[in-house]
Amino acid sequence: MSDKYASRMSSVHRSFIREILKVTADPSIISFAGGLPNPRMFPVEPMEAAAREVLGTSGRVSMQYSQTEGDVELRKFISKRYLEKKNLNISPDELLITTGSQQCLDLIGKVYLDKGDKIAIESPGYLGAIQAFSIFEPQFVSVSLESDGPNLEELEQRFKDGAKIFYAVPNFQNPSGLSYSREKRKAVAELLDKYNVLFVEDDPYGELRFMGEDLPTVYSFQKKPGILLGSFSKIAAPGFRIGWLVAGGERRDKLVIAKQASDLHTSTVAQAIMRTYMLENDIDDHIALIRETYGKHRDIMVEMIDRYFPDGVETTRPEGGMFLWSTLPEGCSSMDLFDKAIAKKVAFVPGKPFYADGSGENTLRLNFSNADPDRIEEGIKRLGESIREFLD
Repeated sequence: MSDKYASRMSSVHRSFIREILKVTADPSIISFAGGLPNPRMFPVEPMEAAAREVLGTSGRVSMQYSQTEGDVELRKFISKRYLEKKNLNISPDELLITTGSQQCLDLIGKVYLDKGDKIAIESPGYLGAIQAFSIFEPQFVSVSLESDGPNLEELEQRFKDGAKIFYAVPNFQNPSGLSYSREKRKAVAELLDKYNVLFVEDDPYGELRFMGEDLPTVYSFQKKPGILLGSFSKIAAPGFRIGWLVAGGERRDKLVIAKQASDLHTSTVAQAIMRTYMLENDIDDHIALIRETYGKHRDIMVEMIDRYFPDGVETTRPEGGMFLWSTLPEGCSSMDLFDKAIAKKVAFVPGKPFYADGSGENTLRLNFSNADPDRIEEGIKRLGESIREFLD
């Protein structure tokens, strides 16, 4: 007898990237596919020391059930950092610690989305958000990304047409690597306030800037602020699965209730170790090392693309983050190119799954953070050869 699954599961598919990562498990394949931090950047030794301290001094407490809102001292640390780095006065009581920022998306979907609700999303947009929100059977409405942010005419039309939420990644967007300009951030905030649309501002990459100037959050320009998401995955280590969201008042209360129904609370042990690490080490020094390393990786990948990619292939030049975005000539399928590239032992992510409207057939995402420089050079050379053969 077959199981009788909920109808909502018919519209949700396996993560395309997770499926590709199975293919790239072969160590002979040079992979630019995963959105992975470089493991050489993980602070293993200080994290080990933090774990020993936590388990040695408060192990029984940290292994116990705890409050849904999250570790108080960790929330105080995040609050202080927002003030120092972003000039945002966010109370620890406005913070909810989550199991990775991916859980933030799930909680927001549970609290805000009914079947058929319209949610505006960048085109291309973050695949993890598309998958997370799809569970709740919304209607995705796409907003084209330009070099400095969303197309404002399209965005306003989506709001006029009744979009309930606008989800976006304004800093070094996944997958494109693009960032919103200061002017676009102000304009987006004005539209959000005008049409009373909830903005979900995801910022996992904001501290990974290695050129240009830091820019304020869209949140800071809003008269009626939305929900701001953050994560330790890119500045410390993703394996701890610790993220957070900023939401005050009744909004936070509703999200807390949803989290209680989901997992009661995020791992107390993981939170205690992260809090101890953050308080006893200079995270800014560590982030500076990540920026320096990823900046070099980005520059090498751009240089190799300029050397090996044929004319007619356009590629973004991000000032931070972890990704580049390439666009092939019209009519070319990056899905078909993927098979040719794998034959040459190099992998990327075809761009189509990042488009909620099913477009983007001729686009692809490249990750520069995870592969070391020599493999970046060789991998882009192989990919360039694959593209040339594919276009001939």
